[in-house]
Amino acid sequence: MTLTINQINNDFSYTSQIEVDDISEIVSLGFKTIINNRPDNEGGAEQPKSEALEAIALSHGISYVYIPVIPNNIQPHQIEIFKEVYAKAPKPILGFCKTGNRASMMCKLALENHA
Repeated sequence: MTLTINQINNDFSYTSQIEVDDISEIVSLGFKTIINNRPDNEGGAEQPKSEALEAIALSHGISYVYIPVIPNNIQPHQIEIFKEVYAKAPKPILGFCKTGNRASMMCKLALENHA
């Protein structure tokens, strides 16, 4: 599958749910960190587990961070974690969730509160 990637700024882009097989494409596109905002099992058995995605990402030399967020329920502590990761993680970063909405909102909220 070819990923549909939306860019917020030079350091952060987002997409919908990724699969294990997408990680080589993500690496080839130059991303250095993946942030997963989708809780495990949210999409049922067909959704890849975070630890499986993390193992493949690490084997490709890319950082991986898991910040699970319930849809329409982003919490202040999750934004703080995101801010810390955003500040320290190798860039560019690719965030994802089911549709990309949580990933993009996490970044937007973190940047708003950071300014």
